[in-house]
Amino acid sequence: MLNPTGSVKDRVARSLIETAEADGALTPGQVVLEPTSGNTGISLAMICRLRGYRFRAVMPASATPERADALRLYGAEIVWSPAEFGSNGAVRLARELAAADPTIYMPFQYANPANPEAHYRTTGPEIIEALDGRVDAFVAGLGTGGTLMGVGRALREANPDVQIVAAEPLQGDAVMGLRSLEDGYTPEILDIRKLDRKLLVSNEEAVVGLRALLDREGIWAGVSSGAVIEVARKVAAAMEPNQQVVCLLADGGWRYASAGLWERDADELAESMEDRLWW
Repeated sequence: MLNPTGSVKDRVARSLIETAEADGALTPGQVVLEPTSGNTGISLAMICRLRGYRFRAVMPASATPERADALRLYGAEIVWSPAEFGSNGAVRLARELAAADPTIYMPFQYANPANPEAHYRTTGPEIIEALDGRVDAFVAGLGTGGTLMGVGRALREANPDVQIVAAEPLQGDAVMGLRSLEDGYTPEILDIRKLDRKLLVSNEEAVVGLRALLDREGIWAGVSSGAVIEVARKVAAAMEPNQQVVCLLADGGWRYASAGLWERDADELAESMEDRLWW
């Protein structure tokens, strides 16, 4: 959340645009189109505004108003995809729009190697430096797969025994920012053979995790961060006390403020999740 637009996706967006410029795939004045659940779109909107490109985001109609407002703040046009189809619906619609207009450039974060490359060059090395290479497990949310692939590659080069673990939502249980592979689409950049585990997490567990981050650590993080913290807790429980688990929290909570996830009384939430609590 300390990246310029408030999410780790700023790194990906910069990598996507700079790579396209270097390859000659993107020229001045062109329209950039991208399917997004919010974060990457906001990041691309910021980069495109600075670089002089028009940006068009294809986003599910279920997105929170805060994400739409941020996109418009950076001058983006929003094309809404049906809410009931989630991010997969945004992907389908964006592909149709790009195919119909060859003047549009679509970076397509789900299949673009520049996505994991950004994390391989930046996020992974930063984690290694901060912990002197002592990383025994890394947990991140399963979205495009870019963070898991890029950071995982860097960490494995430093420690071949590191566990790379994905937090994957239950099928049909929407966790904002994440995707279930059972919903029918596996991003092209995601190689599940390079994951040690995929642990399933419900939306309710994600809420417990994000509430715990706020109550215990004072961190107001996003919904996917709650899911990641819950999975990281399970991973840590099975490891030795001196081992280190790193989990990546992709964004802050302000983009989800209108969803009412922090309004429910903590004691009521704790009572409903008593068998799963860890704080």
